[in-house]
Amino acid sequence: MSKIRVVVVDDSALVRGLLAEIINRQSDMLCIGAAADPIAAREMIRSLNPDVITLDIEMPRMDGIDFLSRLMRLRPMPVVMVSTLTERGAEVTLKALELGAVDFVAKPKIGVADGLRQLGVDITDKIRTAARARVHRLAAPAAPAAGAPATPAPSAIGRLSTEKLIFVGASTGGTEATREVLMQLPADAPAVMITQHMPPGFTKSYAARLDGLCRIRVAEASDGERVLPGHAYIAPGGLHLSVERSGANYVARVRDGEPVNRHKPSVEVLFQSAARVVGPNALGVMLTGMGADGARAMKEMRDAGSWNVCQDEASCVVFGMPREAIAHGAAHEVLPLTRIAPALIERLRSTAGLASTRV
Repeated sequence: MSKIRVVVVDDSALVRGLLAEIINRQSDMLCIGAAADPIAAREMIRSLNPDVITLDIEMPRMDGIDFLSRLMRLRPMPVVMVSTLTERGAEVTLKALELGAVDFVAKPKIGVADGLRQLGVDITDKIRTAARARVHRLAAPAAPAAGAPATPAPSAIGRLSTEKLIFVGASTGGTEATREVLMQLPADAPAVMITQHMPPGFTKSYAARLDGLCRIRVAEASDGERVLPGHAYIAPGGLHLSVERSGANYVARVRDGEPVNRHKPSVEVLFQSAARVVGPNALGVMLTGMGADGARAMKEMRDAGSWNVCQDEASCVVFGMPREAIAHGAAHEVLPLTRIAPALIERLRSTAGLASTRV
């Protein structure tokens, strides 16, 4: 089996050396080049044709975001960003994911050498995932036509039980997939609870970004807060999110604990609580991601009466978690990403109609 060929792009000689060392210790990958800036990287990519590149964000001559934008327009390929654990680092990393980077690794601001060595398994796992990911050419930004209408607002769902809740699980490629689903939901949608595999320090910026784009309100979940329609709650990085009952209300539970399926937050934890607490009033959504986190629990949701949809292979960056959920018999429908929100709305309208005919 041929090795995954990686080019490292970073302005720090120390980081280049460490990443090359981490990559070359793996039996299935090889660092074939290391560039100090995007200009040198461009020539290296052209001559060496790597399978994956790791890309620093802040570099001289051209920053990583500018380079990524050009790369994904002209020569799309799997990219793993190497960002810093800062608020600005988080915001720029989210921009990189929007432009088509497959995933990211957050390097510490201090103790970089030890920090990167400790992240060795994470880094190499993400390179392996990136090598198998589907990447798409980034369209050149089009100038809006004069008087062109903005994206039409999704029509209101109408009379709807406040008992309904939507649960979303996602990993690699999921930041943009979740955005696509949430942006299509109307302001009166049921509450949405989301577990996206993300490290601490990034989910707050992610929630704020979505809140500025969506008609529903989006925030990082807080322990004990009431779960309300028209709001989405994102599991904080490094903590598990679940739902509980408190009298007539649903409340969010945000807890530390052991990783589940190697993840914290874990989709399994959220979906198990959906099966236990919400049952037939739950709608489950499994989006792009590596591995099998949440697949068994999504089947538990279905057994408890929920309605579930999985993203199809063609629209996934990585068809891991949806494939496993489908294999477990958890899905009622398997749909392209763009059709998931309309299917949720249609399902909610039909169940609202059934409920009103019973009154």
